[in-house]
Amino acid sequence: MTAVFADRAAKRQRLLGLLDEESADELVLTSHGAIAWYLGGSRTHTSLAGDPLLAVVVGRAGDTVVLFSNERARLEAEELPADVTLVEVPWQDPLSSALPLGPLVLHEADVAQQLRAARAALLPAELDAYRALGRECAEVATRVLREARPDDTERDIAAVLGAGLIARGIDPLVLLVAGRDRLGHRHPLPTDGRLGDRAMIVVCGRRAGLIANLTRWVRFGPARPEEADAETRIRAVEAAFFAGTVAGATLGEAFDTGITGYAANGFDPDEWQRHHQGGAAGYNGRDPRATPGATDVIHIGQAFAWNPTAPGAKIEDTVLLTADGIEVLTADDSWPTITVGGIRRPIELERDPS
Repeated sequence: MTAVFADRAAKRQRLLGLLDEESADELVLTSHGAIAWYLGGSRTHTSLAGDPLLAVVVGRAGDTVVLFSNERARLEAEELPADVTLVEVPWQDPLSSALPLGPLVLHEADVAQQLRAARAALLPAELDAYRALGRECAEVATRVLREARPDDTERDIAAVLGAGLIARGIDPLVLLVAGRDRLGHRHPLPTDGRLGDRAMIVVCGRRAGLIANLTRWVRFGPARPEEADAETRIRAVEAAFFAGTVAGATLGEAFDTGITGYAANGFDPDEWQRHHQGGAAGYNGRDPRATPGATDVIHIGQAFAWNPTAPGAKIEDTVLLTADGIEVLTADDSWPTITVGGIRRPIELERDPS
């Protein structure tokens, strides 16, 4: 039995258990994240901006995939496991026209938190895939920033990042680039502006359904003292988030622990309100995003991507909570790092400005 097949069998048992808990007969999966998770990383899209091309009905007798007729040949040949029943819907009709209804049918919205819990602890094949994805996203970021120049535009950098990811079979879901003049923006979509003497990139890449998130900084020439200080302090804020990420705690409790790091490290105590702080990771960019009072329980084997940020300072990697602590997934050994709380954390890449 391959690891992927074993993972699918384990996921099916988790969802059958959910059916038992809810006294239901079927569960309908309709989101990209839930479908990709359940089908072992199947690509569920043609347009990254579009709805899924298929839905999955998990039943006690087996799994049924409802899909558009014009997509069947490719999906059946390249994306779907062989042990599912296929039901076609004409391309001009909605997928919902072939989905079951009734009091014994669950839909994602009915059990959203339970589904997140079902996919929280990653299984062996998922862990292998996530480690490879994280490493490769980090390698692409390293290569691009080692070759970047101050006169490059933000769009130049985004284009090379996207090409590097796509060449490795990774969907570039988010590519953010900010040069010196735009570092005040928390979500800097790339423009024709030049990098100048300091720049930040953010990469969110998806492969096999899993999403890796990372942020990296490059500077050309010596650091400004106030920026180096903010970088040091934002790493300490991230350490507070890591300290709160413990099995059995809730996501809201981890969030509360993390945001205390702002005031403790000289930032405005309300800095967390100016940008989201990340949260659990996996088959959605955040699964879910952490907020005050979030009740999702943290599990060993679960991935997280915290991203504390302040003016001119941001840090982000995708990590795994293991029995031994935090394992960084989006790591490239050739990127400069410093140890914070026993964990290797990225620092700015210093480049010669000439």
